[in-house]
Amino acid sequence: MSAEETSTRFRVEGMDCASCASKIDTAVRRLPGVEDVSVSVVAGTMTVGHKGADLTQVQKKVTELGYRVAPLTGAAPKAAETAHDHGDHGDHDHDHADKKPDALDGMHGHDHAAEDGPWWKTAKAQLTIFCGIAVAAAFGLERFLPQWHNELFILAMLVGLLPIFRRARMGMMNGSPFSIETLMTVAAVGAVFIDAAEEAAIVVLLFLVGELLEGIATGRARASIKALANLVPRRAQREVAGRVSEIDAAALVVGDIVLVRPGDRMPADGVVLSGEGAVDEAPVTGESVPRHKGPDDQVFAGTVNQDGALRVRVTAAAADNTIARIVSLVETAQESKAPTERFIDRFSKYYTPGVLLVGALVAILPPLVTGASWDEWVYKGLAILLIGCPCALVISTPAAIAAALSAGARQGLLMKGGVVLEQLGKINMVALDKTGTLTEGRPQVTDVVAVGRSEVEMLRLAASLEVGSSHPLATAILGRAKAAGVEPVAASNAGAVGGKGVVGTLEGVELFLGSPKAAAARVALADDFSSRIGTLNDEGKTVSVLLAGNEVAGLIAMRDEPREDARAGLAALKALGADVVMLTGDNARTAKAIGSDLGIAVNAELLPEDKQRIVTGLKAEGKVVAKVGDGINDAPALAAADIGIAMGGGTDVALETADAAVLHGRVMDVANLIRISRAAMSNIWQNITIALGLKAVFLVTTIIGVTGLWPAILADTGATLLVTANALRLLGWKGQKG
Repeated sequence: MSAEETSTRFRVEGMDCASCASKIDTAVRRLPGVEDVSVSVVAGTMTVGHKGADLTQVQKKVTELGYRVAPLTGAAPKAAETAHDHGDHGDHDHDHADKKPDALDGMHGHDHAAEDGPWWKTAKAQLTIFCGIAVAAAFGLERFLPQWHNELFILAMLVGLLPIFRRARMGMMNGSPFSIETLMTVAAVGAVFIDAAEEAAIVVLLFLVGELLEGIATGRARASIKALANLVPRRAQREVAGRVSEIDAAALVVGDIVLVRPGDRMPADGVVLSGEGAVDEAPVTGESVPRHKGPDDQVFAGTVNQDGALRVRVTAAAADNTIARIVSLVETAQESKAPTERFIDRFSKYYTPGVLLVGALVAILPPLVTGASWDEWVYKGLAILLIGCPCALVISTPAAIAAALSAGARQGLLMKGGVVLEQLGKINMVALDKTGTLTEGRPQVTDVVAVGRSEVEMLRLAASLEVGSSHPLATAILGRAKAAGVEPVAASNAGAVGGKGVVGTLEGVELFLGSPKAAAARVALADDFSSRIGTLNDEGKTVSVLLAGNEVAGLIAMRDEPREDARAGLAALKALGADVVMLTGDNARTAKAIGSDLGIAVNAELLPEDKQRIVTGLKAEGKVVAKVGDGINDAPALAAADIGIAMGGGTDVALETADAAVLHGRVMDVANLIRISRAAMSNIWQNITIALGLKAVFLVTTIIGVTGLWPAILADTGATLLVTANALRLLGWKGQKG
């Protein structure tokens, strides 16, 4: 997008099929100043890239096509009030929210009204019901007025056909002459002229029923994102000067302190200030086991505090919390088209006119060439128009992609569009960073060796020197002491010795905790003790020696350990046919120790440009490379890879710099990204097979005279429903937890 071009997003209500999106795209794209248009049926959104376009005309054009439209710009929406708007960060013009669909709108062609509320209250449902009543009435009255048979069914047909014709006419006027409505209108009117009014009425009714079912199915897919947005509570308990008051959660700002009681959902992203408890993060990350949270731990909006009150400092406003960004990212991703989807779209532009041509040839050639009955072959030609409707084929790809993106988001896997989703399945080489990707990103105590005293006593002495310190090594020691049941007392005269360690006095004894070299300068270290230090160093561990007075009290070894699921995740990647390699800037000894533990090749002591060079080299060898890192110092390599995957808790960098993000930070989820991609692509090919297979069967049976008009509509409506239902199976995808 150029510097002069701006982008505006709109909420479009009433879209429920690929034909809807295509007509809107074509009509808006023709307006002056419009440079690009992206429409998502499932998200119910449209993004318009424009240079000086009149946005009022954009809205008017979409409204003329029978849809409701409102811009998504300005302030953040209130999640509790408009779940479906959450994440678009816009002032959504909620005036339409309380309007009831008007059945008369549907009767006049505006049957794309808002789909909120029960399906039977929508204009589309009411139009279908009216048409059904009209057809039933025609069958009833025909018994008493047989001489009016055709007229009765023509009137019944017109109840449903007039709105369809109006949509066809608007499509023609706006650049979509070969829409499903056009084929439907030609087929129904043609049937009347060959005295098949009864079948025409049934076909129109079946078409409306099919559209209604498509809308319900699309609504189910859309509901998965609405449900995610609904996770954020509408109220929050804000603490000001020690007093707690209830406010609208959307009014929270960065820096506010909120009280989250047991059983409450987090009203915002934040950091725990005080309190401890288990937090269920499944709604955001898909992790089934609650995580223990305490001071300085990060929490996400929408997660559930299970026990213990927590005081949380808000770190993101409503428009920027994890849930809002996930919803926004998924909706935006659903607007971007995968290569397969773009191919199907291009194909359908030629396919539909081709269907009209074939239908015309079937209707005309046999009577002209062989003298066959005009009525018979015109009837077959009209049936072919219905069989050839491209809806099922066109929806086959976006339905599967939208469902996969939604399912992934609910498991903490974010992908920026169909292109990324499709490419992920082709990955055969995964390059992973070490710190914070393969490892936890913080040191943990691995070995405690006490000399002349118990391990617990040695931990008590070491921890007394670290009380109040936030240094990563100090945090690791204090954590190990707490796990051992030790309550340390702060040493007196505690302080740091620059570059060497820390000192202090406890119970009259001077303590020192520092590097082996600094300790050896104070007290002679025994050979076997020094040998033990060397062994631990070879394992990539950092060793600190504790001195009590002039005696060696022991040592503590620490290392940034592999994530719990690292081995299982790497094994899963290899099972999927992907080779793995570690690319890290860490020292070679530590990196090789971790690599040996995990059984993968290692490239260590790399600068960011070195990582980029290696990734580029792997691509030159013909590999499809995914680079997995934290999205900051790995940025050049993430950009160079075919797919960049950011690990971690939904930071701005993680969501914005990479092609995909793993919110939960599990190595297994990198494999899950590949799995969901392959599941989606398999689903797409199943859908294409269903769509084209049903059409082929009905084409043959129509030509040989086995099926007629109303069964022919099942080749389109039935295939569309089957394709949509098959795609929606992906919403139940859970991935492997390891």
